[in-house]
Amino acid sequence: MNKIKKLLIVFFTLTFVMQVNAKDAPASFADLAERLMPSVVNISTTTTVTTNANPFPGFEFPPGSPFEDMFKEFGTPQTRKSAALGSGFIIDEKGIVITNNHVIQGAEDIVVRVGGDKEYKATIIGADPLSDIAVLQIDSKEKFTPVNFGDSDKARIGDWVIAIGNPFGLGGTVTAGIISARNRSIGLSRYEDYIQTDASINSGNSGGPLFDMNGDVIGINTAILGKGGSIGIGFSIPSNDAKRVVNQLIEFGETKRGWLGVRIQVVSEEIAEVEKLDEPRGALVASVAEKSPSDKAGIKAGDIILEFNGTKIDEMKELPKIVAQTKVGKTINVKIWRNKKEIIKKIKLGRLETSSDFKEKKKEPTTETPDILEIKSLKILVRLLNKKDIDQRKLPNQTTGLVITNIGNNSPVNNLNIGDIIVEAQKKKIKSIKDLEGVVNKALKSDQKTILIVIYNSQNQRRYIGVKLDWKWTNSPRSF
Repeated sequence: MNKIKKLLIVFFTLTFVMQVNAKDAPASFADLAERLMPSVVNISTTTTVTTNANPFPGFEFPPGSPFEDMFKEFGTPQTRKSAALGSGFIIDEKGIVITNNHVIQGAEDIVVRVGGDKEYKATIIGADPLSDIAVLQIDSKEKFTPVNFGDSDKARIGDWVIAIGNPFGLGGTVTAGIISARNRSIGLSRYEDYIQTDASINSGNSGGPLFDMNGDVIGINTAILGKGGSIGIGFSIPSNDAKRVVNQLIEFGETKRGWLGVRIQVVSEEIAEVEKLDEPRGALVASVAEKSPSDKAGIKAGDIILEFNGTKIDEMKELPKIVAQTKVGKTINVKIWRNKKEIIKKIKLGRLETSSDFKEKKKEPTTETPDILEIKSLKILVRLLNKKDIDQRKLPNQTTGLVITNIGNNSPVNNLNIGDIIVEAQKKKIKSIKDLEGVVNKALKSDQKTILIVIYNSQNQRRYIGVKLDWKWTNSPRSF
């Protein structure tokens, strides 16, 4: 009997705790919205745009036609004012406003509307295109109502949020939803770690705040999926990422990010298999900038960065963010995977904003030849890279390799494209057809299923590709 009583007590206690901790949907957002509205601003900008008037009125020319180029060249220059709309929020009573960089980029005049009817001129304190964040100063000595940044790391999937902004010029618009996902990458910027929300966000909401139920800003609304309007998939810059940028822009008028000087890519399963790494993790160094911190520290293309300053790199996208947030000039330890073992390198970080253009080391060009030959084991047609290719594609002068001219059906490299340049295979530089054939044949004879090749793609980016070899492919009929 005592055991039953104890079990009942435990049951009711747990039930009570669960009910207390459960967060029901709010009955209304009205009180929260009323409190926050004075801190959210509407932003309008004007920019002077110069275009050439059509010298042949009444005629329209299709894009890409020679007549279109002629009209651009000989048309009469005309200027007009272009207007844009966005949102923002006040973080200091002195009138400091946060918004997106793309809202104010190129703007000649910036007008901030507060409370729906009061308009003020604003100037740019600092802007950062890489994070898409800008800081403005309202030109007024009035005191404004600020809001606070919250801790975006504590925001969970399923939490209620509200967005306030200026969609389609309809200022003071409140929408509600939940956090749909975290750590989203959508290819808009270098440092992507977006919060995804289904709170309705549209054109004009850019730069506006995403609030939690405490009324703290946990995100800056930046983008949506879809062209026409909201389909319930919007993206916000996390407040913890934004705060670092905002603080630097306020203090210095610019950002000061750490810089390694490497181009990186994802470590695929094939690459992990070839490199004898226990699982796909880290960031693969695709290339190293000349005279960069990584170059000086002895980092090489093909290294896999596993840890940065004691922080494990599970996914490639984590590294740029961590590097950028590290103090410029700081010497840190970088753990890399090279030749199937871990190595520690000490690197003194440079500054991204002052680094020169990414330049790889240069050597003498190689001999040219136009002959097109077949590599039967890979079912591709290739030719030797020549000096003309190097000049046209602005490749490093030391580059050697094979240009893919055709790819057969069921080729092991059918994920590549015509025009891609194979420069390495199994970490051996490719200077001839025989070099690549030798690597492939050696792998097949040893029953190796995967080899690692290095290419330059159509964007002239150096990439590592894991190629799975299969006798069914290499022995089957070829079709080009």
